[in-house]
Amino acid sequence: MTARIVRAEEPDAVEQALAVWQAGGLVAIPTDTVYGLSALPNCTDALRRLWRIKGRDDGAFIALLLSDLEELPRFAVLPEAVRPLAQRFWPGPLTLMLPRTEAVPPEIGEGPRVGIRLPALPLACALIRAAGGALAVTSANLPGHPPARSAQEVMAQLGPEVDLVFNGGWVSIGVSSTVVDCTRWPPVVVREGPISETDIRKALGLIRRDAP
Repeated sequence: MTARIVRAEEPDAVEQALAVWQAGGLVAIPTDTVYGLSALPNCTDALRRLWRIKGRDDGAFIALLLSDLEELPRFAVLPEAVRPLAQRFWPGPLTLMLPRTEAVPPEIGEGPRVGIRLPALPLACALIRAAGGALAVTSANLPGHPPARSAQEVMAQLGPEVDLVFNGGWVSIGVSSTVVDCTRWPPVVVREGPISETDIRKALGLIRRDAP
């Protein structure tokens, strides 16, 4: 069965997405980086579907996207030493791997860490807020395929796998977020995206801000 598409301009678009999430479904949504495939973080069946679609490699995790910084203590601990990263780059294309709380379900990923991001796209934040402040999100593309930057690209890759595609137009960045493991010191850039490792190290004071 092919996914339905709802346009962001439709008066009940957010309500349609919420109904799918609450029914245990998957919704593809735009973010500031790429389109993401999302589920409620407490919906075990939906999280298992995400893993089946994306494949589960050792050490892989599903990130939690938050609507506001106030939601962070529910799911993770932000060490004081890495707080400058949140202050400098959130909201934005940065995922921080942080010590997780007991509120994070095991289906998000194994180990003591959880990936947290606050997207900069207002539409994404509104959707996450409607879902309760947090969504479990992974990039809306098949393994080995490029990230989707539009609803049409999501449909081409995942049409039969998704329940609803929220069409919010073309996303601007088109590259998955930078991922930084903040459970060690100094923090380690696991995946370099729109924010460079140099910018991360400057924000942490590990190299001078005026360094080339």
